[in-house]
Amino acid sequence: MEWTGARYADQPEVEVEAFVAAPPERVWPLLDPARMPPTSTELQSVEWIDGATGPAEGSRFRGRNAHPSLGEWSVTGTVVTCEPSSTLVWEMDSADVGEGMPSSRWTLRCVPEGDGTRVHQQVRLGPGRSGLSRAIESMPDKEQKIVFVRLREFEGAMTRTLEAIRADAEA
Repeated sequence: MEWTGARYADQPEVEVEAFVAAPPERVWPLLDPARMPPTSTELQSVEWIDGATGPAEGSRFRGRNAHPSLGEWSVTGTVVTCEPSSTLVWEMDSADVGEGMPSSRWTLRCVPEGDGTRVHQQVRLGPGRSGLSRAIESMPDKEQKIVFVRLREFEGAMTRTLEAIRADAEA
């Protein structure tokens, strides 16, 4: 994928995919964000809040993160699409409370393929502010490099997540 020249305001995105030798119905439960911290070097924990116990449209969760360059932070996510065995989409709140725009949008899709499932994971940055926004503001001349590096980090993390989902579903 080519990210050269991407700026945060462009809402850059990255997507990875993996084939899983299991039907979507077996893969789907593994897409719960609360299952993802063990596969991540950044996402430390996920806790469903406001009485939610798992993904459903409108359900919310709090994620706790740590990154060597960005520090530690918590952020709230809201599930905006939940179509069982098909599509799960959530948006993370902006770093500026009350801004009303998500700092990122995460999508997981299960597409039946033969006897298995093609799983796609995508993240789109912005349009709301995030910790990345602060990094860009402190080094505006390096914005494109900052965005490029962040998307590469997400690409690696999402690849590890899909590999873990594949291993669990195929076990």
